[in-house]
Amino acid sequence: MANPVVTLFFRELRLAWSGGGGAALPVGFYAGAATLTPLALGPAPDLLRAAGPGILFITLALASLLPMERLFQADLEDGTLDALGASGANYTGMALAKTSAHWLASGLPLSLIAPVLWVMLQGPGAAVGVVLACALSGSLAFFFIGAIGAALAAGVRRGGLLIALTALPLYAPATIFGASALYAVSEGRDFGQALNLCMACAMAAVALGPFAAGAALKTALD
Repeated sequence: MANPVVTLFFRELRLAWSGGGGAALPVGFYAGAATLTPLALGPAPDLLRAAGPGILFITLALASLLPMERLFQADLEDGTLDALGASGANYTGMALAKTSAHWLASGLPLSLIAPVLWVMLQGPGAAVGVVLACALSGSLAFFFIGAIGAALAAGVRRGGLLIALTALPLYAPATIFGASALYAVSEGRDFGQALNLCMACAMAAVALGPFAAGAALKTALD
């Protein structure tokens, strides 16, 4: 008999790409926000280079919020989560499976497009590897922290505002350290410490997020 958590992971991965367009909405938002920046600030390379790292990470955080509202809500309403709980799947495993699948469907494409946007914002092309590492770490942190807000809002109709209010303050450390690493690499300074701290935020989110989200899901179902 297949493990219900593994089955849930592949089910979510399929659903993330069918009907809802997968990464289309968050990637479109991310690319659109970065594209509008030169129009608002002007085409001066120095100005874009100064604003680029902060804009890149702030828009990544906001784009990561977009898939969160549908993460648990639909399965809670149609009884899927109840059925999974009855089948022996634990709530932490459910949260881990669903968040991981949505990160692969949306968070990974967001990370992969970040170096392109970096170059467009006049960032040095030699730093694209660091940009990718920062974006991967940041998106992991944002998705697994966002999953906590999504689980807390699972029993609330149109809980997008509650998710934002819960998750955005917790996004601050990853945003600060990720943007600091990008500023450092764009200015030719040592970026290692800031990048390591951003990665630490991602690891903490992946390690602790499913437990907190699972506890919130259990409360919502009870």
